[in-house]
Amino acid sequence: MNIFRKISLLTLIILTARVFAIAQVSFTVDAPRQVIQGNKFNVTFILRNGKGSAFQEPKIDGATKLYGPAVSTSFSSQWVNGVSSSSTSEEYTITYRADKAGKYDVGAAKITVDGKAYSTNSFTLEILPPDRTASSGQGNGGGVQIDNYDSQSAGKDVSANDLFVRINLSKSSAYEQEAVVCTIKLYTKYQISQFMTTLQPSFNGFLIEELPISPQLNNVEHVNGQNYMVAELKKCILFPQQSGDLTITSGNYDVTVVQYESIRTMFGTMRQPVEKQLSVKSNSQKIKIKALPTPRPASFNGAVGKFTVSSEIKPQVLKTFEAATLSYVVKGQGNIKYLKAPNIQFPAQFDVYDPQNTADASPAGNNVSGSMTFEYTFIPQYVGKYEIPATEFCYFDPSAGKYVTLNTPKYDLSVAKGAGTATQAPVQNAGIEQKNTDILHIKVGNLDLQPTHESFVSGFTYWLWYIIPTLLLSAVLFYYRKSLKERQNLALMRTKHANKLAKKRLKQAKTYMSANDSSKFYAELLNALWGYLSDKLGIPVSELNKENISSVLSSYDVADEIVKSLMDLLDRCEFAQYAPELADAGVEETYNKAVEIMDELETIKKRK
Repeated sequence: MNIFRKISLLTLIILTARVFAIAQVSFTVDAPRQVIQGNKFNVTFILRNGKGSAFQEPKIDGATKLYGPAVSTSFSSQWVNGVSSSSTSEEYTITYRADKAGKYDVGAAKITVDGKAYSTNSFTLEILPPDRTASSGQGNGGGVQIDNYDSQSAGKDVSANDLFVRINLSKSSAYEQEAVVCTIKLYTKYQISQFMTTLQPSFNGFLIEELPISPQLNNVEHVNGQNYMVAELKKCILFPQQSGDLTITSGNYDVTVVQYESIRTMFGTMRQPVEKQLSVKSNSQKIKIKALPTPRPASFNGAVGKFTVSSEIKPQVLKTFEAATLSYVVKGQGNIKYLKAPNIQFPAQFDVYDPQNTADASPAGNNVSGSMTFEYTFIPQYVGKYEIPATEFCYFDPSAGKYVTLNTPKYDLSVAKGAGTATQAPVQNAGIEQKNTDILHIKVGNLDLQPTHESFVSGFTYWLWYIIPTLLLSAVLFYYRKSLKERQNLALMRTKHANKLAKKRLKQAKTYMSANDSSKFYAELLNALWGYLSDKLGIPVSELNKENISSVLSSYDVADEIVKSLMDLLDRCEFAQYAPELADAGVEETYNKAVEIMDELETIKKRK
């Protein structure tokens, strides 16, 4: 009986260990990165899975504590695959007022759980100066402010000071091939509901290395005494290919901003968002590119930056008719992806193949860092001792303004006899002729050749050489003239390719749908719909709106229910794109509806 009890107790302990999971204690901070001077803001310190005591808050310079900490607790539990887990949360919220503009390093908060001390990570808080337009009044009479909806009233003109695109360069001048970081940003005081690129930026005279960006209004900058919401439109590293004054253009964009209209209701005054469409024209930025100093060293091959160089031969033991490799590796930062292969002097007795180039480089900070490897494959043909002389690598250091020359070591090679039929290498100046053993002698004497002759002109094959090319040329000319005539009709070409382009974008939207990325899905689906309707109906982008679309579809006798379904679909996509947390979860239904409407419009168009 005692043995049975022990077994039961052991089984219960094992099951309990499986059922209940031990939660990890953590202490973190949730704080804004930026606030505007004079505004209030909250900092929340979160303790998970523990009962805290002796809470110590950090001091925030440039801000005044108004009240707190306000403490709140929560509890949650779940059961997954037979394992039960639970968690608790304690939140300490403190309210501050931003008093002085500047960047401040905020230290860690501390708390004690079961006698053990925990700390949060430190963070940086930026307090931006107040917008100078705040002193000019509120509402329609004053300037627009990002944190004041009353100043963003409907009907107010959106000036070039309220919405613009700017080009920011990391340097005002640079040498040829020197890295320059270019960032194109959108500055706005209004929320953006729709953004479409109509003309891409241009970088004539540069090679471009794209940098990843997140084009969202998730940052605030203080420019010329005013605060703007900022989104990066493009960021890249430029390598100028010529000297002189080079120009960069920002591109053209169609933007829909959100203003607010005040409506009086029985519950009081409410704000209703009103969209306004604008076109942002391209602006330009010049940068002075300096020519590289002269005279240039003979070994200079266009490398600009800071580099090191090394080389290696494998295998160490060389034999005739067996391949070997000389690896020439350049490491550093600069225009490393565009380096040219060095000129290495191999002995004439080696068969040398063109080098294989391998770039392993990526953007790092304001430049491109990594390595470029040149692999030379060579095959010794003769036994003997040979030399590969030292090779110079010269680069220009823009920070020092001078050329730097590096050298790889000289290689003294000894080639042994391999498995092939190689012979001893010829002796220098000994007058000994080296004969090849792998080429047969020319056969001489009577070869018993018999002359033959046929009349080719009289055969049918001869005339086919004239008939077939003539027919093919006629067909090509007919097709070319027909294609040229169609291409002159721009409206026809846009209509002809509208469905094809839309299907490509729908394919990308389906990829986001499969990845459960609803935000990108609705954005891509909306772009596909607008682009399809613009091309198919021949409506310019600047005039593309729901009223014009509805009017054109009605002129084609499209059924009202199809037009209504299309308008509802556009509304749903726009709503879901900018309020994904409030959107319906049926992304697959939305995708199928878009495909169905496009197919229906294609059928109606063909009937017309």
